[in-house]
Amino acid sequence: METLRVAEAADRVVVTLDRPERRNAIDQRMVDELHEVCEALERDPRILVLTGSDGVFASGADIAELRERTAVDARHAINATIFTRIAELPMPVIAALDGYALGGGAELAYAADFRLGTPRLRVGNPE
Repeated sequence: METLRVAEAADRVVVTLDRPERRNAIDQRMVDELHEVCEALERDPRILVLTGSDGVFASGADIAELRERTAVDARHAINATIFTRIAELPMPVIAALDGYALGGGAELAYAADFRLGTPRLRVGNPE
């Protein structure tokens, strides 16, 4: 995977959003890779832990990519698919949050069943 680091154990899968050069901004590649993780978990259920790299959970949608789409298309492609799928997973989903969780990053955290944050956590929807 290009945008995620996945560590698997018998009882859990830890997925680290790993686009530090973009502060873990969510792009279509990340959405596609998160769908791959969900597909695997639907076949072999385990706890899912979502976290971010380099002290940032996720800074939201990748604005550079959004410029190439209409606003409605961009929101539909990200929000209506992966956030709902994660929220509906039949196993516990934990968001381990540090740094910023903004816009789509906050929504990704909201999709989890449990959210745990460090004192450095800042959640918001700046758009």
